[in-house]
Amino acid sequence: MKTEEMDKNLEIYNEGSKYLMNTYSRLPVVFVKGEMQYLWDANGQKYLDFIAGYGCLNVGHSNKFVMGKLKKQIDNIIQSSNVYHNKTQVELAKKLCNLTDFGEKVFFANSGTEAIEGAIKLARKFSRDKYNSDKYRIISFYKSFHGRTLGALSATAQTKKQEVFKPLIEGFDYARLNDINSVKGKINKNTCAILIEPIQGEGGINISDKKFLTWIRKICFENKILLILDEVQTGFGRTGEMFAYQNYGIKPDIMVIAKSLGGGMPIGAIISTDDISSAFNPGDHGSTFGGNAASCAAGCAVIDYILKNGLIDKSREVGKYFLNKLKEIKKKYTIIKDVRGIGLMLAMEFREEVADILVRNALKDYIILNKVSDSILRFLPPLMITKDNVNILMEWLDKNIGDLQK
Repeated sequence: MKTEEMDKNLEIYNEGSKYLMNTYSRLPVVFVKGEMQYLWDANGQKYLDFIAGYGCLNVGHSNKFVMGKLKKQIDNIIQSSNVYHNKTQVELAKKLCNLTDFGEKVFFANSGTEAIEGAIKLARKFSRDKYNSDKYRIISFYKSFHGRTLGALSATAQTKKQEVFKPLIEGFDYARLNDINSVKGKINKNTCAILIEPIQGEGGINISDKKFLTWIRKICFENKILLILDEVQTGFGRTGEMFAYQNYGIKPDIMVIAKSLGGGMPIGAIISTDDISSAFNPGDHGSTFGGNAASCAAGCAVIDYILKNGLIDKSREVGKYFLNKLKEIKKKYTIIKDVRGIGLMLAMEFREEVADILVRNALKDYIILNKVSDSILRFLPPLMITKDNVNILMEWLDKNIGDLQK
């Protein structure tokens, strides 16, 4: 990197630190240009990206196809009001229902967190209207992450994230992932829904067992409980299927999506059936900017691009290659505790707290990595990442992990 006297990254970083609230542990680089799996910083240096905006950019940075559709839409109209239909919102809702094998109605929000909030409200209102006013409790899982607003945070079973914001929203019970008995112990007559990520992203790429998720689906049917799948991070080809639930042979009652749906534009959505969605009446829920024409145009383009360019197959193929390469490195170094993942949603876990060192060292070598804890690296690259790109990372990991273990 350039010296401090010449470093435009540092200049912007210092000014940002002066004016922006300290809500992120920001790294000293500023990206000003992106193209597919690459980013360029304020000094003009090119980087290879293995995090894709925390999984927001499955179709890559500044995808030209998506940007073309977005620019065309912006030239016409960005936002009117949800008192009226807008054409791209209708088109995107139709595409999403057709992509799923259960969806019949869609509600658009601005983010995954907002969509989770809406799903919580929908599950509670449906259950109270259909059954009784005491059926409102929701089971979620330890190490989950559903967002940072109070409702979504209450569902996020991580004490560290919750503690300073208590009291939280009442009505959430926490179980252990892949532990049937743990879930059984939380179900009671007041349970209206089970909220689960098929693969916990922020929690460290923790994968739901097929037997466990199949059992969850069954127990929900038997107990008149709604199954809410949080596919904010796992959707749109990330796991080698369009949506992660398709790896399991089940169907949710409600599904929440966001992140990569917008190709970089802010959007989230709730997808559900006609029956469940009918619990919402005008005034029960809403969003001023949710489903605006610009974000929905981007969403339509993202879906078209994924399907036309075979990104789901690429995610599956390159993901297997990526995982096998991580396993090869694991065999060499005892400091590595585990590697795991599916598709292009992968993790490397260490026996020591070395993740931050690796992230910072990688940045100096123009590779963008992400840690989800002091001991876990998470890999969520754009889906057009190549095997050659993976090989560059593997060579870097091999050398740098080797240096740490000496």
